[in-house]
Amino acid sequence: MARQLDEQMAGRFPVGQRLRVLDVGMGQGTQALRLARVGHQVTGVEQDARMITAARQALMAEPEGIRERVRIVQGDGQDTGVHFLPGSFDVVLCHGVLMYVADPDPLVAGLARVLAPGGLLSLLVRNGDALAMRPGLAGDWSGALAAFDSTAYTNRLGLQVRADRLEALTTTLAGIGAPLHAWYGVRVFTDQAADDAEAPAGLEALLAAEERAGRTDPYRGVAALLHLCGVRG
Repeated sequence: MARQLDEQMAGRFPVGQRLRVLDVGMGQGTQALRLARVGHQVTGVEQDARMITAARQALMAEPEGIRERVRIVQGDGQDTGVHFLPGSFDVVLCHGVLMYVADPDPLVAGLARVLAPGGLLSLLVRNGDALAMRPGLAGDWSGALAAFDSTAYTNRLGLQVRADRLEALTTTLAGIGAPLHAWYGVRVFTDQAADDAEAPAGLEALLAAEERAGRTDPYRGVAALLHLCGVRG
């Protein structure tokens, strides 16, 4: 997914431009630090105090120049209007957050509001059109049948969460003035792997296959996750 994001950023902004990036739901700061290391000014928003502690610890291990480019704000991603002025950012990331929000439309609209004209909105969501894949491949046939007609599911942490359908999010993005520009599938072949699994032999070939599948129909349509990129008009 990082490669997909970098591709979209490179296609929209001049080479070497230092971008203002907002990472909503930054977690332990992996993406924020990666972008700060290449020169961007990054603001991370996170509600979980444990994640903020982990992000700050990771940030303190970085050189001073990188630390100066990262700001961490504790808060709810749905309150971007409270913290930031309209048009404050060139790139807004919201990865792995929408599944925890009952009604994603106001959140996504708020993200678009803080984007500057021509800015990039990057969303990573659970694919509501492919919820039957995980239980089906695990041999859970009743679970697979139930998933066809629902966008609700239980995640690996045992939490009841929700997924998004590509068509619905495409409509939402168009309605908030940040229409869909590109989309990718993520975890087409690797959704069954445990989160803490060791890197398998042939990792480079696996990643190449995932990258190719994530850009290719019909494979990307059955990915566990969708990576959507909208552009602010």
